[in-house]
Amino acid sequence: MNGGLIRLRELYETLSPSEHKIAAYILQNPDEMIQLSIADLATKSGSSQAAIVRLCKSIGFKGYQDLKIKVAGDLQGRDPAIIGYQEIRPNDTISAIMQNVSNNNIQSIRDTLTILDEAMVERAVEAIDRAKVIYFFGVGASNLIAMDAQQKFLRINKMSFSFADPHVQLTSAITATADDVAVCISYSGETKEVIRAASIVKDNGGTVISIAKYGNSTLSRSADIPLCTSATENEIRSGAMASRITQLNLIDILYLAVASRNYEQSVTYLEKSRQHIKRL
Repeated sequence: MNGGLIRLRELYETLSPSEHKIAAYILQNPDEMIQLSIADLATKSGSSQAAIVRLCKSIGFKGYQDLKIKVAGDLQGRDPAIIGYQEIRPNDTISAIMQNVSNNNIQSIRDTLTILDEAMVERAVEAIDRAKVIYFFGVGASNLIAMDAQQKFLRINKMSFSFADPHVQLTSAITATADDVAVCISYSGETKEVIRAASIVKDNGGTVISIAKYGNSTLSRSADIPLCTSATENEIRSGAMASRITQLNLIDILYLAVASRNYEQSVTYLEKSRQHIKRL
């Protein structure tokens, strides 16, 4: 039972000013917070008990006790070797960069597992498994995720498409039917071209699965099946580093879950493709 600190961090920028103060205090003092009553936290954070209750509701918890339990779970499960996300600094040693980049990626995957809704993943796997055609939409770095997904699903005989050109994505969305699924990928959840493609697929009766960062993004709100990832992208890491890893990991989860449902058939097609590629 965890995810309190992750939700606070991921939704921090969306909170009201009063909720901001409470969240900042908890993120800076999580070990102390789990020992505090709601009245004590209100005093120490310079807020009110009502604001704390509103904060809990804003990040999806029933109340303060629920938040405390989740934060305590985060602290119990943390790896002492990985202390939060580390930014790259000027003149870092190669050793420091190796450790920081790797630890950031590991932490992002762990945080994503904490907030990823298993029921939504199950629904996504079912939708993809029964889809006649699977479209993977993404722009820029997210298109690399879409291309990787297409390659994976084609290997197990799932008709899949991805397109680097956003205009071609929109054209293909127009041809989608109620039997098709569109997996729409955008870390911010606000990429206009991807949101537009998702809207077109929904208008045609198709199923839309979104892969976006945790929070109330436009893409997540519009999706039939929203899947959330966690990754903090700051300044030098703004080029989709940790977020790319979490998206790839989620695609792997979906791919292997679908392959597992059709195990014998999947193994057959994978072996066929392996044999033919070896002949090249």
